[in-house]
Amino acid sequence: MAVIPCHCYRTVASDKPYLSGHNLRHRAPFPSSSVSFRRQISCVASPAVTPKVALKDFLHIDDFDKDTILKMLDRAIEVKALLKSGDRSFRPFEGKTMSMIFTKPSMRTRVSFETGFSLLGGHAIYLGPDDIQMGKREETRDIARVLCRYNDIIMARVFAHQDILDLAKYATVPVINGLTDYNHPCQIMADALTMIEHIGRFEGTKVVYVGDGNNIVHSWLLMASVIPFHFVCACPKGFEPDAKTVEKARKAGISKIEITNDPKEAVKGADVVYSDVWASMGQKEEAEHRRQVFKGFQVNRDLMEIAGSKAFFMHCLPAERGVEVTDEVIEAPNSIVFPQAENRMHAQNAIMLHVLGK
Repeated sequence: MAVIPCHCYRTVASDKPYLSGHNLRHRAPFPSSSVSFRRQISCVASPAVTPKVALKDFLHIDDFDKDTILKMLDRAIEVKALLKSGDRSFRPFEGKTMSMIFTKPSMRTRVSFETGFSLLGGHAIYLGPDDIQMGKREETRDIARVLCRYNDIIMARVFAHQDILDLAKYATVPVINGLTDYNHPCQIMADALTMIEHIGRFEGTKVVYVGDGNNIVHSWLLMASVIPFHFVCACPKGFEPDAKTVEKARKAGISKIEITNDPKEAVKGADVVYSDVWASMGQKEEAEHRRQVFKGFQVNRDLMEIAGSKAFFMHCLPAERGVEVTDEVIEAPNSIVFPQAENRMHAQNAIMLHVLGK
């Protein structure tokens, strides 16, 4: 009996000196076979092989050019309007399934992806930290090669950035980065969508992030490598974002990039003042120390007054009210944190549509 080979391979290249792996892969389907039912079953592989088709993962925002990013944002606006109208006839993911891998728990990521994929006709499967124990019970490369045989798309929210790179390297279906310790591209796409809706534009705005130079900041910097705007990160000394990512954004020559330790000077003239928790998941043992170091970096009424009356407040949530942001700021009329949270679903719908070629 002839054996039909499985064509599960991809080419990997990178123009990112600060990351290993990339997200371009080639996929070839199983060759067609003819089956003859006689005294035994014989399978003969056809010599005809469909040409390989390049597919895209969504791992880092700067994997895409400006036109592609803007097209995805336009698509998000279009599909959001359709869903808001109550029309449920647009079901491009009918018959498709998605595995959602979570080594980090989340409310927004799980609900937004699962709901969005379902509203567009698909079925999402939740795999929590204890379900597969990625990298412990089973190697990441093995998990990728199994799930791509069941599912049309994989989303993962993980700690180590290498995990998402490995999933993308070995999977033959699109992989979406739902968050890593290095970056959070889906969040920044939702943020850009929210700014377009409330400010009227994204290009040419001034975004001031106040707090830890974390994965959110890295994604803003990668966005600034593609779309022109003014990005400022105001953080305490010793808590600056990854230096190579800052250098990458500056070398792109697309946006004005500033890293400063003075939040009061930074927020002047801001279109958006952005905050996040000072101690992320996995850093909670440092929380008390960070509260001392980050004094003066709280987004409060005084800081928003310096920013000006036209400045919006954004936060990726969850927020520690009274720590990195005061209750009065997060509940103020110019706070757009909840439209921002809703837009996670709409931005991610557009991302899924793009990577699945819909």
